[in-house]
Amino acid sequence: MAKVSSADDYKLSSSFEELRRTLSAHKFTDRLEKPLAYWALPNDRRLPLAFLGRTLGNLLETPYTELTSTAGIGQKKISSLVKLLHRATRDEPPAVPFGIDNFSAAAETEGDGQHIKTRNFDPSLVSEALWSQWRETICTNGVGDEKLGRLAPTLQALPTVIWNTPLNEYVNYSVTEIRQLKTHGEKRVRVVLEVFYLVHELITSADQQHLDVRLVPKFIPPIEDWIDSVLEYRLVPTTDEVNKRLAQPLLAQIETDAGATVAQLASDRLGIDAAPCSVRMQSRKMGVTRARVYQLLDDCSKIMAVRWIDGEKHLSKLATLFQEIGSGNEDLRLFHAVGELFYPSKYTSLQDESRQE
Repeated sequence: MAKVSSADDYKLSSSFEELRRTLSAHKFTDRLEKPLAYWALPNDRRLPLAFLGRTLGNLLETPYTELTSTAGIGQKKISSLVKLLHRATRDEPPAVPFGIDNFSAAAETEGDGQHIKTRNFDPSLVSEALWSQWRETICTNGVGDEKLGRLAPTLQALPTVIWNTPLNEYVNYSVTEIRQLKTHGEKRVRVVLEVFYLVHELITSADQQHLDVRLVPKFIPPIEDWIDSVLEYRLVPTTDEVNKRLAQPLLAQIETDAGATVAQLASDRLGIDAAPCSVRMQSRKMGVTRARVYQLLDDCSKIMAVRWIDGEKHLSKLATLFQEIGSGNEDLRLFHAVGELFYPSKYTSLQDESRQE
């Protein structure tokens, strides 16, 4: 066993000296002032805690024998030190923020027995180095004023209180500091990190393709293109067209952000598959109070207020056009119902209706 131990020690010592020579090159100068923790991942084990706060330059200047004699530092901790130093030599920050490659099996079984790769964002794989790169993308491209709620994959995972929080709120924090913020549990931290990742990927991909980036949810451009077409040709759309090009995309987004129950409530309220359902009927069907139904329907307008900020402006242009053309209200019942549900003049408009039922 002693020989094995000596052999392992020799390998670690040789690796350390090789990495010391590599990182002493001029191209790595900008990394020497960063702490070793910069290259650590949240799920790393046996980290050399005594070294994490020391800069890369300081560690490289320290003799290997002195490092190994540090209290609490054994062979496994030295091995972790060498692993982190190796990460520091890479041009790309460590970690892929998904459970793939050597970090996870990344497969799950579908009902048909086939295996598919999962692409679930994993915040435990986000290193400080990776986070620093994402923050730089946000700052360099001037998108720090964008709201978390506008860019998050789903609002179900994002507390309402931070829907309107700009990305700038987090650019001056490290990942460790974000995790230490009050009320920032793992669920909230995950969404924040994921939004930064998605924005970074979108912007850097566009840079490679020499394209300009517009940070909007995917459901918006097709709707706005359709509205522009209607305004250009000044033709009143059919109910089926309003349903397909306007109502259905909005309902799909509501399902993403609020769940199937709210999406079905909104669909029934609009009268998509049958005559519009009153709130009284919906409350009886669900076994809840009318106040609860109004509250759920009210989520639709709150969601669109953060997702499609310009939606009310675009729908108002259409309403003005239809008024000029003089089309009957029944022909545009669904259009007006969509506007009333998703962009009411006041959040109390639905409650006002209850007094008339």
